[in-house]
Amino acid sequence: MAEVLHFPTEDAAKLESYLPPRTLPAPSKATQDNSSRPFVTLTFATSLDSSLALAPGVRTALSGPKSKAMTHYLRSRHDAILVGVGTAVADDPGLNCRISSDDAEGTVAPTAGTASTPTITSHQPRPIIIDPHDRWSLTYDSRVLATQRCGLGLAPYVVTAVSEPDPAKRQLLEAHGGKYLVISTGGGATGNQDTTRFRWEDILASVARQGLRSIMIEGGGSIINTLLAPVNTNLVDSVIITIAPTWLGRGGVVVSPDRVHDDNNQATAAARLKDVKWKQLGDDVILCGRLNSLVC
Repeated sequence: MAEVLHFPTEDAAKLESYLPPRTLPAPSKATQDNSSRPFVTLTFATSLDSSLALAPGVRTALSGPKSKAMTHYLRSRHDAILVGVGTAVADDPGLNCRISSDDAEGTVAPTAGTASTPTITSHQPRPIIIDPHDRWSLTYDSRVLATQRCGLGLAPYVVTAVSEPDPAKRQLLEAHGGKYLVISTGGGATGNQDTTRFRWEDILASVARQGLRSIMIEGGGSIINTLLAPVNTNLVDSVIITIAPTWLGRGGVVVSPDRVHDDNNQATAAARLKDVKWKQLGDDVILCGRLNSLVC
């Protein structure tokens, strides 16, 4: 049986101002422009030296038990979870929510002595995988599909630029309730020169057309760094970071957006958080804030 996680109501209340409203209107599925986008929360766990993992493709646990429960609470408050294909390949993640139904709904837990078996929330976010070249080796045994078959999650939507994705993977995906979202790639507002990347405006518009009102973006490194580029910070509504009390050392996957220069070609900060709040959960520290773009 899957572990049911508990996140105290008093801790959840301190995050509320950084989360999507509970009564967000659903985006129109019919809209074909990029003016509609979901509420975007950027969240990840990092070491003291800003590393997400020991090395590319190496699964690295950073969050303690309390901050792990927080992550699942955050998932319960969003319609979708987004990760890059690198994370999907390296971690084979389940991308579901295991928070208790009482915590997800904000109800008071039963009093001591009351017979009650905790259950996982029925609200499950839709996994979104960014996979431009359709390289994710999705199989029947992939955790995200196994989770769906157990009734504890949803099959993913895979964002790709391949107009005709692998037929076997498409059939498998659709049989579980998932699908491919085909959009074109392009340069411009990506924060780097890799023209094989999608524009974030296009990704978010595609997500909105699926009726998904909010999205929690969890990584990996490339995904996070592009969203921290000045051209994209206006697309992020809140940032929630778990900081673990450890150094991973050189060679890791680092959160560090590209260097920015001002009109005089002087190096300056790429972005800065405002409306900052800090909270300790176990040995970890949680940093909440909103991105304050420093350049246009």
